[in-house]
Amino acid sequence: MSLPDEAEIAAYLARTPGFFERHAELLAGIRLTSPHGQRAVTLSERQMEMLRERIKGLELKIVEMIRAGQENMALADRLHRFTRTLMRTADPAALPGAMVATLKHEFLVPQAAIRLWGLAPEYQGAGAGDGEGQGSSESGGGPSFARPVSDDVKTFTASLTLPYCGVNAGFEAVAWLDDPATVASVAMIPLRQGDAAFGLLVLGSPDPTRYAAEMGTEFLMRIGELAGAALWRLRV
Repeated sequence: MSLPDEAEIAAYLARTPGFFERHAELLAGIRLTSPHGQRAVTLSERQMEMLRERIKGLELKIVEMIRAGQENMALADRLHRFTRTLMRTADPAALPGAMVATLKHEFLVPQAAIRLWGLAPEYQGAGAGDGEGQGSSESGGGPSFARPVSDDVKTFTASLTLPYCGVNAGFEAVAWLDDPATVASVAMIPLRQGDAAFGLLVLGSPDPTRYAAEMGTEFLMRIGELAGAALWRLRV
């Protein structure tokens, strides 16, 4: 008569939960190899070690969840302050400069710029010299959100269904930034009123990984939606 194999023994024990209650002495005699060295431990000791390892893993997950929650809360606070700045800026012509300054301060963005088109006549020259800190290398009247924008940039902006994140491949809009030669990665966020794009927000960094192609864009989309909702007042 052949002996049962391990699968048959395991199946029998699974079908007979009271086996070790009736034969408790077997549990006391079982010895297993500890993962922490080669010493032999009882089954109950091995179970305790497994529980400790599981608890340690759960503790690490809890710490990671707490850390992620704290980061999300900090990000929400920054977004709240950004939104509050937009709401408190009564003069529409001052919005682009306030927006750029707040983004750079709250989110530690090294360089940022905004350009708008289709503006109402009273705002077409309002941004000249407004101190947005954009396009200092350009000629023709100083930095301004109302400076002319090429048809290529408008077409590119209209084609963006999501914010662009990636390396600086010599984009024309990067020239709007203070020091475009130092920009290694860039995020470009279209500003819309309904389906119509009327502006572009450009964020630049010397860190090539700051705005990577594989990064999520949901947060940048929220920034774009808030900025577009605030800046539509400058349009015709």
